[in-house]
Amino acid sequence: MKSIKRELHCPVCEEMVKQPIVLPCMHSVCVLCAAEVLVQRGYPPPELPAEPKTPTSSPITRSPRQTRRPPPKTDRLDRVIRTVCGTHPGRRRKDTPPVIMLFPCPTCGKDVELGERGLADCLRNLTLERIVERYRHTVSLGSMAVMCQFCKPPQALEATKGCADCRSNFCNECFKLYHPWGTPRAQHEHILPTHSFRPKVNSAVAKEQLNQCVSELRSVLAERQGALAMLLEGARAQRAGALNAQLSKKQSLLENAGLLTYTQELLKETDQSCFVQAARVTHNRLVKAIENQQHFSLSADPSFRHFQMDVSRELKALSSMDFIQAPLAPVIDTQKTLAYDQLYLCWRLPQDSAPAWHYSVEYLRKVGSSGSNDTHCSWQRLDDVGGTSAVIDKLEMDSVYVLRVRGCNKAGFGEYSEEVYLHTPPAPVLSFCLDSRWGLHAERVALGKGQTYARSVPGMTLLQAADRALTSCHLTSDLLVADVSITQGRHYWACSVEPGSYLVKVGVGVEAKLQEWFHLPQDMASPRYDPDSGHDSGAEDTQDCPPPFCFLTMGMGKILLPKCGVSNTSTGPLTAPLPPRLGLCLDFEKGRLTFYDAHSLRVLWEGTVDCSAPVCPAFCFIGGGALQLQELIANRSTEQNPPRRVTIQTRATDAGH
Repeated sequence: MKSIKRELHCPVCEEMVKQPIVLPCMHSVCVLCAAEVLVQRGYPPPELPAEPKTPTSSPITRSPRQTRRPPPKTDRLDRVIRTVCGTHPGRRRKDTPPVIMLFPCPTCGKDVELGERGLADCLRNLTLERIVERYRHTVSLGSMAVMCQFCKPPQALEATKGCADCRSNFCNECFKLYHPWGTPRAQHEHILPTHSFRPKVNSAVAKEQLNQCVSELRSVLAERQGALAMLLEGARAQRAGALNAQLSKKQSLLENAGLLTYTQELLKETDQSCFVQAARVTHNRLVKAIENQQHFSLSADPSFRHFQMDVSRELKALSSMDFIQAPLAPVIDTQKTLAYDQLYLCWRLPQDSAPAWHYSVEYLRKVGSSGSNDTHCSWQRLDDVGGTSAVIDKLEMDSVYVLRVRGCNKAGFGEYSEEVYLHTPPAPVLSFCLDSRWGLHAERVALGKGQTYARSVPGMTLLQAADRALTSCHLTSDLLVADVSITQGRHYWACSVEPGSYLVKVGVGVEAKLQEWFHLPQDMASPRYDPDSGHDSGAEDTQDCPPPFCFLTMGMGKILLPKCGVSNTSTGPLTAPLPPRLGLCLDFEKGRLTFYDAHSLRVLWEGTVDCSAPVCPAFCFIGGGALQLQELIANRSTEQNPPRRVTIQTRATDAGH
C-alpha cells in the first residue's frame, strides 16, 4: 500500500492527484497544477478540459461518497493569475496569433508540446482517478471491510456501529440485541466501526463510573421507596379494615339514643302493670347498652405518628460522598515484625486512611557494606495480600532484607511505607520443645501448652530452709533441656526471659554431663553452687579442654557477661540490659556458642563448649523466673505437634546418646 501511495502522488504538488490529466509524454499531473505551471511561465490562462458527463466514464458520479465531496476549488489558480498577469483584461485571444504551449514535465524533465488548445487537448486519466478513489476508500475502511463480530457465518453482515465499551463491532440487529433498552449496556458509547479501538480517556472512564454509581444509588433509593410505600399502604389497609368492622357497633350505639328516648317516655306511663312489664325489658337493654358504651374503643390507631423517617444519617452520608482516595502509607509494627525461620511483616493503616482492598509487599536483599543495594537485585513482590501481615520464606541466612508495603483499592496503589531492615539468623533455625525428664519439680516448675513456656516459683524448699536464711543462701535449682540433641552443623534458636526473673541461665551443655550432674546429689544450699560453664571461677581458667557447659546468667532485667570470652576482653564481668529476645548460635564443629540480641543480631558474647559428644540446649532456673521459646513463624497458623525426641545427625549413634 505504501508503494502504491507513492505512485499516486502528483509530481508538482507532491500530494494525491486530483483530476489527473495525461500529458503527451504519457505522464499524469493534476489539472490545476498544470495550469499553475503554465501561468507562471507567462502563458495566458489555459482552458481546462471539460468534466466528463457519462456515468460510466467518471468515478465521481458512480461513487456515493464522491457525491458528497465538494468540487475542487480554483482559488489557487485565480490567485496565481492575478499575481502573474495582473488585473487588467489584456488583449483578446482572437487578436493574437495562436501560441503553441510548452509544458515542462517534472517527471521526465522535458518540455512537452501541448498544441494550440493547451490543456484542453489533454485527456483525463480516469483509470488513475479510479485507483486513487479505491485507495482512499480502502484506507478509510482500515484496509478491509469491518464485519459484525456477532453475526453467525455465513450470514455475517457488514458492521454499522462500534461499541467503545465492549470494544466490538455490530450490525444494526446485533447492536440492538446486545444493548437492550433500559439496561446499563444501553448507555455504552457507540462509534463508527473500526479495527483499532482507541482507549477511553481517563476522565471519560471516571465520569462513566460516577454516572453508574449515581444511577445505582437512584435505583436502590427508588426500590427502597417502593418497599416503604408498600409497607405504609399495608398498614393503612389493615387499619381501615379494622375500623370498618366497627361500623356495625357504631350503628348499635346510635340505636341506644332511641332507647333512651323510649325510656324517658316510659317513665311517663301511668298504668303500673304496663310500666312494670315494659320496664323489665327496657332495663336489660339499658344495662347492655351502658356496658357497650363503657367498653367501646377503636380497634386500630388512626394515627400514623410512628411512620416517620429519620434520614439525617443518610443525608450526612450523601453530603459527605466523595471520590475515594488511595490508601495512605502503611505503618509497620516494629514490635511484631521479626526475622526467624521466615520473615514476618506486620503493619496497619493510619486512622484517617481510606480502606485498602489488598496490599503489595516488596522485599529486597541488601548486599555490600557501603549501604547501597546491589544493582543486580530487584524488588520481589507478594501481590494481593489480604490481611495486615505477610510471611516471606526462601531467604538466605545471615543477610539483611529491606521491606516495604503499600495498599491498594479502587483508586489504585497508595504510597509506600517506610522501609524496614531485618537481619536473618546466621544459621538454620533449630525447632525444639522443653523436656522435663531431668530435675523437674512439679511444685516449682510448670510447663505451658506446647512445652515452649516454663515458669519456676520458689516452693517448699525455700520455706523449709527459712530458719537458716541468716547464715546462707537457700535457693532452688531446676534444669530444663531441649528434646533435641545436636551432633553436627550450625544451629540458631531464640528465647525471651521475663525481666522479673531472679536468676535464669541459658546455654548448652553436653547431654551426658547434664544427666550426670542432675542425678548426683548436689549442695543446693551452698552459695558456691553454680551450674555455670566455669567462666566465672579462676580455677577453670587453666583447663586446656573446653568446658562441658556454656551458659549466660540473666535476671532482674540484666544480663551478666563473663570476664573471659571471645567478645569480652575486660578484666571483670560486665552487666548489660536484658534484650527482649536472646538469640543463640551453636557451631558444633568449632565448639563455639554465640549469644545475640535477637532483634538486631548484635553479638553479646561468645564462649566455647566441649562438642566431643552430643550437646543440647539447656535452661536453668535459680529462684523464680519464666522464659518463652521463640515460636516458629511457619507454625503460627498450624497446630503444635506433640513433644518428640529427635537427634539431628546423619550417622547412626549408639543408644547412650
